[in-house]
Amino acid sequence: MKRKLIEVALPLEAINKAAAREKSIRHGHPSTLHLWWARRPLAAARAVIFAQMVDDPSAHPDLFPTKEKQEKERNRLFKIIEDLVLWENTTNETVLQAARNEIWQSWRRTCAENADHPKAQELFDRHHLPAFHDPFAGGGALPLEAQRLGLESYASDLNPVAVLINKAMIEIPPKFASKAPVNPDGQKQKNQMDKSWSGATGLAEDVRYYGQWMRDEAEKRIGHLYPKITITPEMVQDRPDLKPYEGKALTVIAWLWARTVKSPNPAFAQVDVPLASTFMLSTKPGKEAYVEPVIEGKSYRFTVKVGKPQDAEGAKNGTKLSRGANFKCLMSGTPISGDYIKAEGKAGRMGVRLMTIVAEGARGRVYLAPTPEHDATAQEAKPTWRPEGEIATRMTGGNCTPYGLTSWGDLFSPRQLVALTTFSDLVTEALDFIKTHAINAGMPDDGKGLDQGGLGATAYAEAVGVYLTFALSKQADLSNSLCRWEPVAQCPRQLFGRQAIPMIWDFAEGNSLGESSGAWIVFVDGIVKAFAKAFQVVSEKAYGYAKQLDAGRQELSIRKVISTDPPYYDNIGYADLSDFFYVWLRRSLRPVFPELFQTMAVPKTEELVATPYRHGSKQKAETFFLEGMTQAMHRLAEQAHPAYPVTIYYAFKQSESDGAEGTTNTGWDTFLAAVIEAGFAISGTWPMRTENDSRMIGQGTNALASSIVLVCRPRGANASVATRREFMAVLKAELPAALAHLQAGNIAPVDLAQAAIGPGMGVYTRYSKVLDAEGKPLSVREALSLINQVLDEALAEQEGDFDADSRWALAWFEQFGFDEGDYGVAETLSKAKNTSVTGLVEAHILVSRGGKVHLLTPAELPPDWNPEKDRRLTAWEMVHQLIRVLEGQGEAAAAILVRQLGSHAEVARELCYRLFALCERKKRATEALAYNALVQSWPEIARLAREKPRATVPGTDDLFDKRET
Repeated sequence: MKRKLIEVALPLEAINKAAAREKSIRHGHPSTLHLWWARRPLAAARAVIFAQMVDDPSAHPDLFPTKEKQEKERNRLFKIIEDLVLWENTTNETVLQAARNEIWQSWRRTCAENADHPKAQELFDRHHLPAFHDPFAGGGALPLEAQRLGLESYASDLNPVAVLINKAMIEIPPKFASKAPVNPDGQKQKNQMDKSWSGATGLAEDVRYYGQWMRDEAEKRIGHLYPKITITPEMVQDRPDLKPYEGKALTVIAWLWARTVKSPNPAFAQVDVPLASTFMLSTKPGKEAYVEPVIEGKSYRFTVKVGKPQDAEGAKNGTKLSRGANFKCLMSGTPISGDYIKAEGKAGRMGVRLMTIVAEGARGRVYLAPTPEHDATAQEAKPTWRPEGEIATRMTGGNCTPYGLTSWGDLFSPRQLVALTTFSDLVTEALDFIKTHAINAGMPDDGKGLDQGGLGATAYAEAVGVYLTFALSKQADLSNSLCRWEPVAQCPRQLFGRQAIPMIWDFAEGNSLGESSGAWIVFVDGIVKAFAKAFQVVSEKAYGYAKQLDAGRQELSIRKVISTDPPYYDNIGYADLSDFFYVWLRRSLRPVFPELFQTMAVPKTEELVATPYRHGSKQKAETFFLEGMTQAMHRLAEQAHPAYPVTIYYAFKQSESDGAEGTTNTGWDTFLAAVIEAGFAISGTWPMRTENDSRMIGQGTNALASSIVLVCRPRGANASVATRREFMAVLKAELPAALAHLQAGNIAPVDLAQAAIGPGMGVYTRYSKVLDAEGKPLSVREALSLINQVLDEALAEQEGDFDADSRWALAWFEQFGFDEGDYGVAETLSKAKNTSVTGLVEAHILVSRGGKVHLLTPAELPPDWNPEKDRRLTAWEMVHQLIRVLEGQGEAAAAILVRQLGSHAEVARELCYRLFALCERKKRATEALAYNALVQSWPEIARLAREKPRATVPGTDDLFDKRET
């Protein structure tokens, strides 16, 4: 089949720029419908699917006979992609139609070329594009963009929460596109203005209307639990800043609570002391506010002060002593250990105490001390239902279960449970209400719901109910006892700021009936805004379907275009996390989707994530992942439409291990092995910056910045066997040309090595097997190592002699110098260089902290370095240690180091030449002078090394003074 654009070239810079920008967009983005972890940016998804379906100009030498004409046509296609990825063009029909036209043109050419195919009628109907399928649909970005590009779109996932999200993204909007809202206000507007309701705007308007109705009904039922606070003269006497509000009743935005345990000090054993991680309420300049505890005998109370605290450090730390669960007793200063807190929590003796009331003022937040009335009101809440199910005890990024919060119901305060169950009940009540209005508005009713493929009033009511339940999910995320107060933005923060359920010691309880963060109506408004942009243009003919299927057993991919984003080895336990939402979604929507919500919890046993606690060991988890992913990939290789390659996203934080093949990266190797074992040949690997710098796991930690998009085709049944020597010969013959082509495409240096793996793996996967000298199959890990070796030779002849760590450092230095860069970019590059950031830190090449890395300058290197004791000796460290010694102690001292390095020293000199040339090209004068000085001094250093074999650098051993005894 003809090569597609994605198998040859991509405008990566434009795609990456648009994807990075998109991550900062919240209002109107479809991802704001419902939280899902590690979504692909729409820009990347749209570009990949387009490039996957459009022919590369080289596939048509009759139309583009010369390289110049092919490049010109390729640049024209690049321009379409550059327009396509812009956020502003997400629903721009002119731009989208231009892309659709190119897809159709390539398709018709394909059909004409395959007119004599034995299954031409079945596979190559020029009047019908193949449908699209994503078997790991997750958050739905890929199926949505395929639909937007004009394909019938299918999404499947094992996780019912993901299936529901995809129904809301691709299945429901087209069913009710271009329909007027059915609510009475919308009908009046329709009659008065004859307004046209494009896309899903009518559906969005009904979500807004019935969401408001639910809020008003909720206030009638539970409004007494959310009282206002009146500013009394007594309050003003203590706080003159409250004078403008005296006698006024202010709406409460949030109540701030601190968890408590009994003091471990026997003198205060009956006092419930607070576990407050901070006493700061607002750190906004000019509007600082903080809690000040007042101890009165054997009790205490909280007061609120405005302005900068005198004890800034004390206010910042609250009662916390250090990281983790380490606090001090407010009454006595006695340390409270994490073990003590865990024991109290597990015994059910952890309580809460109201610390602050946050109200809405005329010009911002008003912070008030707690009152007995508001404390008592919170205690009045008596929930009649609480979600069941155990929280997984092991999660990446933190877990609350060691402290006694072990079930989903434990995560909510009584008032939060009452509010959430009230809104959940109101969703069910709203369905009948909406159905009646729909019938009154003239919508026919076939009596079928969404699950039965209904298109009438019953299904429409359920459709509105789905989005209202999404608002309930949003409220659960921001109305639980693990939501911290943000003193800069001065609002509650949602639980899922990262992919974990970490413990929070002082939490913010938002006002569900208010109009600020944590309020029901705010969540409804967010969903309506998402509709306004995401589904502004939806065709009734843009069919979409979402199903719950196991990727390893599904047959939905048959004859379809496939692009997918599978689980990332051991990064995210989607099933464990999504149970949080599932328990609430199931309560409201089980009657609507009885099969989807038939189980008490999200299926976990078959989830393709390498979690050792589920499988008994790390090895068993890896085996499970490899076998399961191989099976899933095998289905895709068998079923995918033959005209198109399959594209697979993969991104993860790697774990490093030292084995016979050297330092390796388990997740990447394991995934590639699964893809190849399934029968795929790899024709491209494209690094895309699809992750946000502040994305969930990445906040303050090391996280990957890129996804690698693998481009795959089924390997031919007649693929031959090759020897290692034959494999290397073909690599050396083909890789330099592929590399030159990538460089001509202006690919970023940091991405070049990873992208070049594509052509290399293309050679490896061309064969059914590659055999080593002993007749054993060459592993993926070994193949990657050889590809890197040939790539290094092609990039620069000198670099072939350098170790993997130094090759990484060279590539990083070319891009960043000694400046700081993102950990994720460093880790992406390390995959291509067959090393890891962890190993590079061990090798004294870089520093990694807070999600950032930088190369160590010579001045930052350890002064007591001893090459003999260095278990990870690198050319890079040799060069910079020599520069450190030369600059600080002169040529004689550098000569001693050269003596200790022995034959390794010459490699360091070769690297110096390479670095000097690189600095010259990059106009880095300071660094160039240092490398030049070392090279210029080399003859004298070498002479001194030969003459003085017994000298030593202070603080180091003499490696040559090894006398026998």
